[in-house]
Amino acid sequence: QVQLVESGGGLVQTGNSLRLSCAASGRTFSSLTVGWFRQAPGKERDFVAGISRSGDDTLYVDSVKGRFTISRDNAKNTVYLQMNSLKPEDTAVYYCAADDFGLPRRISAVYDYWGQGTQVTISS
Repeated sequence: QVQLVESGGGLVQTGNSLRLSCAASGRTFSSLTVGWFRQAPGKERDFVAGISRSGDDTLYVDSVKGRFTISRDNAKNTVYLQMNSLKPEDTAVYYCAADDFGLPRRISAVYDYWGQGTQVTISS
């Protein structure tokens, strides 16, 4: 089993930054590919970014390219999502997800492990 705990969400103004963290336990962290997803009220849970087990491969949804950066520190069992130039449309609950496939995937259904989510709200 894998336990994932997100942190770092909050309320900020348009243009500001936040850094989300996803801390993992229960399994060798370096064996897991990790993805960040987000879900706005009344909408589906959408892929945001993903990172491979080694950190060598990353994947982003087009709407966050150039603004968000995903990274990981396997020694600390943590994945980060640095979010810059935030916009009101980035407002959502952000979830991290993990599984043991090799490369990050955009489809939420393929991830077996999920955190509880952290709220990100961007005011205009």
